[in-house]
Amino acid sequence: MALPLSRDDIRAAYERIRPHIRRTPVCTQPGGALGHDGPVSLKLEFLQHAGSFKPRGAFNTLLTQPVPKAGVAAASGGNHGAAVAYAARQLGIPARIFVPEISSPAKLELIRRFGAEVVIGGPRYADALVTCGAYIADTGALSVHAYDSLSTIQGQGTVALEWEEDGQGLDTVLVAVGGGGLIAGIASWWAGRGIKLVGVEPEGSRALHASLEAGRPVDVTVESIAADSLGARNTGELVFSIARAAVDHVALVTDAAIREAQRTLWREWRIAAEPGGATALAALLSNAYRPQPGERVGVLLCGANVELSKLAESV
Repeated sequence: MALPLSRDDIRAAYERIRPHIRRTPVCTQPGGALGHDGPVSLKLEFLQHAGSFKPRGAFNTLLTQPVPKAGVAAASGGNHGAAVAYAARQLGIPARIFVPEISSPAKLELIRRFGAEVVIGGPRYADALVTCGAYIADTGALSVHAYDSLSTIQGQGTVALEWEEDGQGLDTVLVAVGGGGLIAGIASWWAGRGIKLVGVEPEGSRALHASLEAGRPVDVTVESIAADSLGARNTGELVFSIARAAVDHVALVTDAAIREAQRTLWREWRIAAEPGGATALAALLSNAYRPQPGERVGVLLCGANVELSKLAESV
């Protein structure tokens, strides 16, 4: 199946956004360090501007779409909103971000600090998305979708481009999934190149897992400690089509495993990861994903916008 975007598309996106983003480092752990006898490559994408990978897609959208006088609007559990707010501020564009009631205060404060207007759009992300859509229809503001957009996915795929240029020689990559824009971009970069892509979702927020099982995008209920970043109710057709063609499978992890991954990151490296940012590592530590002996595993650490008081309770 031909994918809707190519490596050349992702290369072009990287050249476009490179002046505006950080090239995030990779930390490779030797065999045995994380309960696996092979090396584990950690991509430290939580060091990106605004504390997650999402500015990549936000900048790519804003730099490729005409922006109307009304500015831009986005629905977000928090990280996407912070990324859009940051990118809009850097480019001199007004932004309005619609968030659910479950968004963490730390993420809302970050969005406001970047100069965007914050609107509570309903109890969950899906409700904020509906409210945002009504605002866009009424004002003509540019929609910056968190995942179900080619420009967003192209931008997120630049994570894999950097990782490959760093010469890690990976066999498998574990990627946390919310709406799926990140794993769709990474899968588009590595499709057909012998690298196994494994999505990781919380058991209580499994939009991609359920859709792959059903053979089509389906709605799911969302109840997880990672719901403010991995809380999409439906992946959408674009993400689903890419994942069906280029993602090996989706592993599910418990909230307890996510908490343990947060503890490990803090105890071992003093990394303050939010639940969604620790979810991919949780699959490795809990054996939700079991690598073969000597397998070279990559783990994407994708977000650090955690409330420190809640992290302190966990560690």
